[in-house]
Amino acid sequence: MATVKQIRRRIRSVQSTQQITKAMQMVAAAKLRKAQSRAEAARPYAAAMERALAKLSGAARSLSHPLFEEREVKCVLLAVV
Repeated sequence: MATVKQIRRRIRSVQSTQQITKAMQMVAAAKLRKAQSRAEAARPYAAAMERALAKLSGAARSLSHPLFEEREVKCVLLAVV
């Protein structure tokens, strides 16, 4: 049988763990909100980059080079500028 002192120590331990867990959840939520706002703020730049690349690829249609040929897309790469 556990003594009263051991039970109190265990309760404090569990409460401390709960506080740490709650703090970690709050930090994770703040980081997620920050990442989401940054992604949303980058949307206009991504649209402008897409238009610029479309213009460049349209101008390159007259060139004959293996890199400009259309081919099956196997994977997608995002270049952050």
